[in-house]
Amino acid sequence: MKLSNSWLREWVNPQLSAQELADQITMAGLEVDGVEAVAGTFSGVVVGEILSAEQHPDADKLRVCKVAGHPDGEMQVVCGAPNARAGIKIPFALVGAKLPGDFKIKKAKLRGVESFGMLCAQTELELGDDSDGIWELPADAPTGTDLRDYLQLDDVAIEVDLTPNRSDCLGVAGVAREVGVLNRCPVKGPEIEPLAAKIDDSVAVTLAAGDACPRYVGRVIRNIDITASTPLWMAERLRRSGLRSIDPVVDVTNYVLLELGQPMHAFDLNKLSGGIKVRMAEAGEELTLLDGQEVKLKADTLVIADDKQPLAMAGIMGGLDSAVTESTRDIFLESAFFSPVAIAGKARSYGLHTDSSHRFERGVDYRLQEKAVERATQLLVEIVGGEPGPVHLRELTEVMPAERHITLRRARVSQGLGINLADDEIVDILTRLGLEKIEQDADGWTFLVPSFRFDIAIESDLLEELARVYGYNRIPSESMTAELSIEPRRESLLSQRALEETLLARGYSEAITFSFIDRDSSALFDPAAEPVALQNPISADLSVMRTSLIPGLCKALQYNLNRQQGRVRLFETGLRFVPAEGRELQQEPMLAGLAYGPRYAENWTGGKDWVDFYDVKADVEAVLARLGTQGEFRFEAGQHPALHPGQCARILRGDVEVGFVGTLHPQVQKQLDLPKSAYVFELSLDALGEARVPAFTPLSKFPEVRRDLALLVDADVPAASLLDCAVEAAGETLTDLKIFDVYQGKGIDFNRKSVAMGLTFQHPSRTLNDDEINAAVEAVIGQLKQKYNASLR
Repeated sequence: MKLSNSWLREWVNPQLSAQELADQITMAGLEVDGVEAVAGTFSGVVVGEILSAEQHPDADKLRVCKVAGHPDGEMQVVCGAPNARAGIKIPFALVGAKLPGDFKIKKAKLRGVESFGMLCAQTELELGDDSDGIWELPADAPTGTDLRDYLQLDDVAIEVDLTPNRSDCLGVAGVAREVGVLNRCPVKGPEIEPLAAKIDDSVAVTLAAGDACPRYVGRVIRNIDITASTPLWMAERLRRSGLRSIDPVVDVTNYVLLELGQPMHAFDLNKLSGGIKVRMAEAGEELTLLDGQEVKLKADTLVIADDKQPLAMAGIMGGLDSAVTESTRDIFLESAFFSPVAIAGKARSYGLHTDSSHRFERGVDYRLQEKAVERATQLLVEIVGGEPGPVHLRELTEVMPAERHITLRRARVSQGLGINLADDEIVDILTRLGLEKIEQDADGWTFLVPSFRFDIAIESDLLEELARVYGYNRIPSESMTAELSIEPRRESLLSQRALEETLLARGYSEAITFSFIDRDSSALFDPAAEPVALQNPISADLSVMRTSLIPGLCKALQYNLNRQQGRVRLFETGLRFVPAEGRELQQEPMLAGLAYGPRYAENWTGGKDWVDFYDVKADVEAVLARLGTQGEFRFEAGQHPALHPGQCARILRGDVEVGFVGTLHPQVQKQLDLPKSAYVFELSLDALGEARVPAFTPLSKFPEVRRDLALLVDADVPAASLLDCAVEAAGETLTDLKIFDVYQGKGIDFNRKSVAMGLTFQHPSRTLNDDEINAAVEAVIGQLKQKYNASLR
């Protein structure tokens, strides 16, 4: 919203400079983007009058003019403008004048004829866009008067960047009301007296979409003179507000929009067929807009139509077929209230943004329409004449916005603002803002909200208004004080960063992928889960929330392979989103990893072996080792829909599954177009639990004894089960147990395998004897034989 300082001062005139006023408006919540001069910098330009214009003797396109306006009398000026003629008033730059761009006017001789000055176009003074000829001023412009004084060009334009909730200030009247409240100044706008109807003509109006347009005001004006010129003062105010002068009718509607904040439109009455009908568009209807653009209307678009066709997109832009032209003699003025919900977003859906849509989608005063029509009629009659008909109001009371009554409790003022305001000051501020006090009791007041304040709905809004008008800078700043006790951090809590550092040290790189994936990927990796669908996805490829981090890492792997990166190690920490029947969506923190390519980075000593299942299992064991409780975790053969059925392991802590590790299923690998196998793991960070707090254990001074056993067991017996059984049978003196050989082949039954394990015994306070060690070994052999039919090889 841009308006000139001089125009605002006609409504309210506080004793502040333009910059001080801009600062005050900004502090009140109406941010000022800039204060700039309304005209270029020039001097020595007066109102001149061409007394005569004769053809230059030696140039077809030049005229020799006698111009009045110089303090020393008539001056001769050579001019090349096609509209230079006797009798018109024009800007006359005298010799010595300075024009924008630091251009100085000097005495000159053009084709042998002396010229004492310059006759200026709008563009040469930076006062408009017309460069086709010299600027013709009104006939009553006083000859010889300084042009800056005549046009009041020592003015500035204030550009206010309003937040969407302050639509009431999208007009001079609204900004003036704010300035008046802030400075306790009277606000006095133009006197708008209703004009008596001279004719009885009117146009029937039907409101077929009452929720979108519950109020419509129209008026017929006949016998206007469209050839009349827009007054210079009005054209200048439009220009200073960023609008171009077009013709008197359009200029008046734009002027009322800027002055009162009510968008209006004028139809050529003789181009209407029957009455006006405000309705929703029929899908596929076409309309040619004022800018020449042809649009196909959507069914959710509100239109102004006659009995035959749509005439305008309601609240956005009028149509070309019913527009006012040079031949127009009779017009129909409309001024309506359109629901913000009905207009919001509609202009953008057609690639448009207009001054009308900007206001209507934020909310226009729903009691302003008659006043706007009367003001426009007043201006039109003064400029183009005409015979106005009666003001015709059509209103659907049942769907009009309801009156809003808000109770402000006295105690809430000090509680919400931190200051104590006197009762009189509270009432004074709110009533000056336009609210009406309708009730008062011991606890507070009840106010009626004015129709132009869409943003005031609850008690907190009134507190905001009090703080804003009272002055944010007047409210004292106080530091909050509170007693905070520092809770000690448990040593058993292992940071997520420590787990990440372990993987970084093992050659992995951290990846960050989207929390949402496409539905096909979700079904590929987790077909049993029904992912949560996004209501407004960015794209079809990002339409559901992930139930695992693995799909994102696989997509990152594809991205790297497509860019010739053949060795990939990635990990990611993040949330997965698991729907739970009858409960809220579970958001579980996870750690996932992926390995692909050669085991080692390329070097002259390393081999070219490919990474395998046990490499990734070792990486997972290294992560679990950071907890200091690796003995509590175990790996068991498992099943996962996205992993190879023979190369998948569940990771358990006790009886709780904390994750899995394995090779991608061949079908998944084929669908992802991966040349070789990829290995993945995923761990639940919550399920990992707490780490073991380090504790000192003294080293034994006594010797350790090792015994090796080679046992024959069935081929399908897991090695981990053998170890668990041996630990249980060996007793407390067993300090280390490891499998150092597994053999299947010649000399052993096809259904059996040989497992060789080393048992290390040590006592902390004495030397173990052979009988004790032999007894422990026999116990191990006996237990393994009983449970797994093991026999010594």
